[in-house]
Amino acid sequence: MADYPAPHLIDFPKLGVPGIGYISVGENDKDPLPFSVQRVFWTYYTPESIVRGRHAHHRTEQVLVAVAGRIIVTTETADGNIQLFRLEDPNVGLYVPPCAWHTMQYSHTAVQLALASRTYAEDDYIRDYQAFRQQWAPKP
Repeated sequence: MADYPAPHLIDFPKLGVPGIGYISVGENDKDPLPFSVQRVFWTYYTPESIVRGRHAHHRTEQVLVAVAGRIIVTTETADGNIQLFRLEDPNVGLYVPPCAWHTMQYSHTAVQLALASRTYAEDDYIRDYQAFRQQWAPKP
């Protein structure tokens, strides 16, 4: 299996001024995107009591951005390292590597933009936490 960086925050350029607004850009051939984007999707109007995600991927890398509102993302890597990220700035994304279990909880006004390295494939998902632990936990 390829080595991937741990989950981490990515700063996108923030271009503009308060009087006219801002734009942030990510391009496939430049930083800060760590992969070529093959799929884009977004979530919105998620009730605050709902926890989404609850899965890992075999091969897909993602960058998650809260383009509006607040998103709390919890990641767990194969070595058991758990991190909590608070996304609420539209020029900051969270890199989520393959084999990282992740969950998201949203403010009701949150809009999450997800940039993915692969197109959708159901067999890329690990949706059972125990299966994730068995497959990716370090071997003694």
